[in-house]
Amino acid sequence: MLFPELAVGVEGVLEDGDGLRIQLVSAAAEAFCPSCSALSRGTHGWCRRRLKDVAILGRSDLLELRFCRFVCIENDCSRRTFREQIPGLARRWARRTERVTSMIAGFGFLAARRAGSRLLESAGIRISRDTVLRVVMSLALPFEQAQAVGEPVPAVLGVDDVAIRKGHSYATIIIDATTHRPLDLLPDRLSEPLATWLRAHPGVAIACRGGSNACAEAIRDDAPEAVQVNDRWHLWRGLGEAVEKVVTAHAACWRSAAGQTLKAPPKNKVCAATVLAERTAERHRMAHDLLAQGLSMMECRRRLGWGLNTVNRYARAATAQELQKPPRYRATLVDPYRDHLRRRLIEEPTVALTHLLAEIREQRYPGSANLLFRYINQGRLDLEHPPARPRKVTSWMMTDPTNLGAHDALRLKEVLDLCPDLNQSAFLIAQFAHMMMNRTSEKLTAWMDAAEALGQSALKSFVTGLRQDQGAVTAALSLEHSNGPTEGTNTKIKLLKRQIYGRAGFPLLRQRILLN
Repeated sequence: MLFPELAVGVEGVLEDGDGLRIQLVSAAAEAFCPSCSALSRGTHGWCRRRLKDVAILGRSDLLELRFCRFVCIENDCSRRTFREQIPGLARRWARRTERVTSMIAGFGFLAARRAGSRLLESAGIRISRDTVLRVVMSLALPFEQAQAVGEPVPAVLGVDDVAIRKGHSYATIIIDATTHRPLDLLPDRLSEPLATWLRAHPGVAIACRGGSNACAEAIRDDAPEAVQVNDRWHLWRGLGEAVEKVVTAHAACWRSAAGQTLKAPPKNKVCAATVLAERTAERHRMAHDLLAQGLSMMECRRRLGWGLNTVNRYARAATAQELQKPPRYRATLVDPYRDHLRRRLIEEPTVALTHLLAEIREQRYPGSANLLFRYINQGRLDLEHPPARPRKVTSWMMTDPTNLGAHDALRLKEVLDLCPDLNQSAFLIAQFAHMMMNRTSEKLTAWMDAAEALGQSALKSFVTGLRQDQGAVTAALSLEHSNGPTEGTNTKIKLLKRQIYGRAGFPLLRQRILLN
């Protein structure tokens, strides 16, 4: 019952303090010599060995094994006698059984060093945290075992960078994109470690990666026969970031009043947003006046006293409105009473603010009169609906129309009707989504030409990136393989990393990742 797969017998069970001592005897009548592999049946004597075993009913278990010492029958063998080894019970020179070692490895893998030691103690195995760490680090890695027996390198790989300490140190994860099994973790995200790994493991046919230039360079130089596949998620995300910039640049169009407009009460002071818009327009005019004279960017920077990136930003914008971001209003105490205030101002445009304040205070408005005045003075009642943020509009445009709610679809239609440029951008988004879903990469070149013809700087920058990596983008839009499994592995790595954050180095993290 206790050892069904081992050739041992139980001689007795004794109480030993708080635990049990189980006396075992080997039932083998012969054994192979470890030096010459000769089968021997001659016994020289008996030996005893004590092994720590798993706890039984919460009581620690100690095995006392009695086994044979055999005489080697080969005269030219270097060994005269040898001890019998029982496979599956314990390794040579070990002080614990294999099932205890596997339990230590399991607890150590899941809970790492100190926590694993504490959990093992609750299971009846008292062991130091250093021993837990040694057992985990001694485990054989699956990919290294496969390479040792001559298995080929997987034909489809997934490669991505992993943040060990975000902003400071990174690594590169390599997985089998078919089985999703981690293969190796390289200690940097530069091209050289990956290039060295590829040279040592030839035979890669397809390499799925993100947008990293280092990965692309290493694969191109050291695995030129491999087809590179860009990550579709990163392509879609890059398109979304470009569209958000377009939406922000055209905020003056789609934030125009939809429905009946209101005339806000007289303003006693100049709005800060107006001052900012006037300053942006003046700076845009100054930059373009110097550029019209044929001056270089560096000369414009010197005369204006700006940074070079600031000059480039104003130079890329055709109009000052593209640089004027819409105001981002936070939720206030007036928001629950917005519909009532708007309705009253439509019914009676000349109503006094004091009357409006008295009416909403009857409805338990807890704010002040100044808060109400600022709310109306900012024009937050002018639109029929509260103005949406550019990221929200981008989300509507990037969502499948069949998955968009009725209210959001109506709001999106209002926005697209107010701005023809956004309407054309939405059409390009639909075309790109169709290429991704239906794997029709042959339309990519025409799509990039149409996106550049739209004249939006953000979309031009996105298309420039696509052209620089067009081969990998074409493969991403035509093949079924993707970098999604690598991103999923990266998510698991974040959990493993945080479990041992600040308490272990890269070798233990690599061991846990590759054994996961």
